[in-house]
Amino acid sequence: MTSPRRKLPPLNALRAFEAAARHLSFKDAADELSVTATAVSHQIRHLESLVGTRLFDRMPRSIALTPAGLRLYPVLRDSFDRMTAGVNELSATSHHLRISATPAFASRVIVPALPQFHAAHPAIQLAIDTTERVVDLRRGDADMAVRYGRGDHAPLEAWPLADDAYIAVAAPGVVPDGAPADALSRGRLLHYAWKNEHLGGPTWGRWMAAAGVAGFNEARCQSFSDEALVVQAALDGVGVALLSDLLVRRDLALGRLVQVHPLRLPGLRFAAVAVPDHPQRETIGTVVHWLRALVARQEATSGPSVLPVASE
Repeated sequence: MTSPRRKLPPLNALRAFEAAARHLSFKDAADELSVTATAVSHQIRHLESLVGTRLFDRMPRSIALTPAGLRLYPVLRDSFDRMTAGVNELSATSHHLRISATPAFASRVIVPALPQFHAAHPAIQLAIDTTERVVDLRRGDADMAVRYGRGDHAPLEAWPLADDAYIAVAAPGVVPDGAPADALSRGRLLHYAWKNEHLGGPTWGRWMAAAGVAGFNEARCQSFSDEALVVQAALDGVGVALLSDLLVRRDLALGRLVQVHPLRLPGLRFAAVAVPDHPQRETIGTVVHWLRALVARQEATSGPSVLPVASE
């Protein structure tokens, strides 16, 4: 006997509703699903037309679930959670691991060391997912991630990798030997535009203040939305960049960049994170151990070159 066909609404509409209901925000749901808020709203209106009732009350600055939405949300939430758990359970023995990291960390730290990782762990297949967005590991967006912050990653399990510092670097010959900080302040300065201003990331304004340079106008700096682009611009001789010492250690050791001033501005902390009960916990532990050893080895062997600096 043939089983009757399931008449399900489109999966995209169900995903859009579940994400919007969980965040109580079309914008946050759109960020999670990598679509526009308009697309989320369209999918939800389509779902509402299919079920024949409103699922959200739409206010000028917020949304709220209607009684019908409150009934549907836990059903979809639990269903998506069970699907995620089922897929994770199947992949637990496959040794395929998806790592989320920023483009800069992936390109400057992880990718150059992949040949050594593959040689040491041939059974583990890594998938590198680069994004500036904070992915939701509890929803299965990735198996683990490398985060940068103050260390407050609860409820995720976290393994510290390195406490960071920001330094002024440039390609050899871009800055005259012995240039003091006030001279640097008049040159072309490159920096990463921090997306989370509340994080308090290092900036040229803070660096110049620590160096004793008064009246510095940070608006004149050349800004980049991707930290990997700042590194590349520095390598190409565009100007002096304020960058994480961890991200440029290899370039300093190879002489592709030089530190143009000895001042080190305290940064934040790199950490590897994962959900505590992940089914591939053993594989994650192997990758974390490799990342820690990789960072420690760079700290021991980088020996960054620093141009002599004239007295201020």
